[in-house]
Amino acid sequence: MSGAAILCGRAALRSGAGLVQVACPVEVQPIVATAYPGYTTFGIRQHTDGSYGDGTVEELLDRIREVDVVALGPGLGREPATVAFVQRLIVAVTDKPIVVDADGLFAISPFRDEFARSSPWVLTPHPGEFARLTGRPAPFHDTEREEQTSQFAQRCGGVVLLKGAGTVVADGSRWYRNDTGNPGMATGGSGDVLTGVIAALIGQGLPCFDAAVLGAWIHGRAGDLAAQELSQTALTATDLLDYLPKVFRELEQSWSSPGGQNPTDPPLS
Repeated sequence: MSGAAILCGRAALRSGAGLVQVACPVEVQPIVATAYPGYTTFGIRQHTDGSYGDGTVEELLDRIREVDVVALGPGLGREPATVAFVQRLIVAVTDKPIVVDADGLFAISPFRDEFARSSPWVLTPHPGEFARLTGRPAPFHDTEREEQTSQFAQRCGGVVLLKGAGTVVADGSRWYRNDTGNPGMATGGSGDVLTGVIAALIGQGLPCFDAAVLGAWIHGRAGDLAAQELSQTALTATDLLDYLPKVFRELEQSWSSPGGQNPTDPPLS
């Protein structure tokens, strides 16, 4: 799904990433490349049946050695060969932070201990994806969401961002509930934008927990500003991209004002 990759790449650039390269199957590379001139693309080789070519994981690892952070999952698909590809990549990337969303989460569901990582990672499931990861019904009440998110973060050895009303971010010892956002953001592509935002913040030096907290707040705030002007009903994922600059301007003004918050501190509530 080329649109997911485009949204994620554009969101990373809008969130301060200096250079972004979108790795995508060669079949959709022309679509992704022409959709936006600000990022570069890398074509993942494919067999004639559409599955990824031999040695593609190794080729991607060569590229990954040059980057600060990897965002994995948006738009990849759920074919068995793709699932195997994602699993191999997650295990092989041992020295870079990874943000895993969407079909990346599907590939490691249900979560098994061999996917636990020593290097940082962020998982960003919505309730349905979270249920697949844990093998349990999706938590509904706030207390359940906080407890189960914290428990799973401890188990997987990373940061977990559970989307929904009052997004919860946890790393096993800390948790944060986000207070920005609105129902209009429950639209296709919104999560791809969030993945790009978080990855860009990690790439600029924020620890994974702080990047997930700040990313959730920024993402929700962009949705709130967009809804004020466009309505919740008409809100789309591309609108979030358009309002990210306004959110960052707000933050920069806040950080530069007397007594303002340090830019490395997320807006905890």
